[in-house]
Amino acid sequence: MSTSIASSPFLAACRGERPAHTPVWFMRQAGRSLPEYLKVREGIPMLESCFRTDLVVEITMQPVRRYGVDAAIFFSDIVVPLKAIGVDLDIVAGTGPVVADPIRSAAQLDQLRDLEPDDVTAVTDAVEALVDELGGTPLIGFAGAPFTLASYLIEGGPSRDHRRTKELMYSDPDLWHALLDRIARLGGQFLRLQVEHGASAIQLFDSWAGALSLQDYRTYVQPHSATVLSAVADLNVPRIHFGVGTGELLGAMGEAGADVVGVDWRVPLDEAARRVGPERALQGNLDPTVLFGPTEVVHERAAQIVEAGRAARGHVFNLGHGVLPATDPDALARLVDYVHAYPVA
Repeated sequence: MSTSIASSPFLAACRGERPAHTPVWFMRQAGRSLPEYLKVREGIPMLESCFRTDLVVEITMQPVRRYGVDAAIFFSDIVVPLKAIGVDLDIVAGTGPVVADPIRSAAQLDQLRDLEPDDVTAVTDAVEALVDELGGTPLIGFAGAPFTLASYLIEGGPSRDHRRTKELMYSDPDLWHALLDRIARLGGQFLRLQVEHGASAIQLFDSWAGALSLQDYRTYVQPHSATVLSAVADLNVPRIHFGVGTGELLGAMGEAGADVVGVDWRVPLDEAARRVGPERALQGNLDPTVLFGPTEVVHERAAQIVEAGRAARGHVFNLGHGVLPATDPDALARLVDYVHAYPVA
């Protein structure tokens, strides 16, 4: 890691330091709302774009050029490592990941083999190219957390109630833990490859963990998320752990091995700091829909978040979930400028 990257405001905040300005980046900043993204992706399926080095580099760079954010998030999808090892799935527009043969038995686990470097050459080539192009701006690698990926594999696609997922979890815990163990190992391998090729931080996304009680999270999920995060523990990069609707789980998610806990918009950052404790930094947490309001409202809410973030060991400004597709890019640009200019205590 170069000296300029190591001293970046983003990495400094992840380490619990107080940089000269509050660093900011946005989940799903690479794509969705940007017209240049829609143009370059026109006619190209989502998963294909994730395995094309040139597209990954271009899409990852677009928000960095436009907004001047303090970190780039690698353009990919949480199902990429599953696709890379041969799982029959696709990302269906308007639906999300759809799995052709949902996993419901132990005999189906054999398809979840280890990830080999040759499976994701296009991905690691993109990481290396991005590190060269980004210069002093850190690149964040990422992976999907075991519970969220297990839910897609078991349900066959997105689910409102995760009924089949929880049914398997409660009725066959041996199969459940065997499944999540394989997913966790795969996720750790994917993250490790990204860091070894130049990523300066990683984020583990658990989109559906908010469907769990704290007891169930600790029993059925936390050990497997810990396995993923521990896979890069020796590489000296910040590990961010984020989930949606996980206010009651924040402490446990930090205990899984995170250096930074991502917080959605439902819990104020000063309260989140109390739940997580003084050992970890926080990331978040503007409601993405606030960006559709007047600029003065956006800035008022942003100021409240920066102030509340002072209670944490360190604070990286972000949204409480991903950028919505209809978001005005100019609203994001104004927000970056505002957060960067906000006085640091």
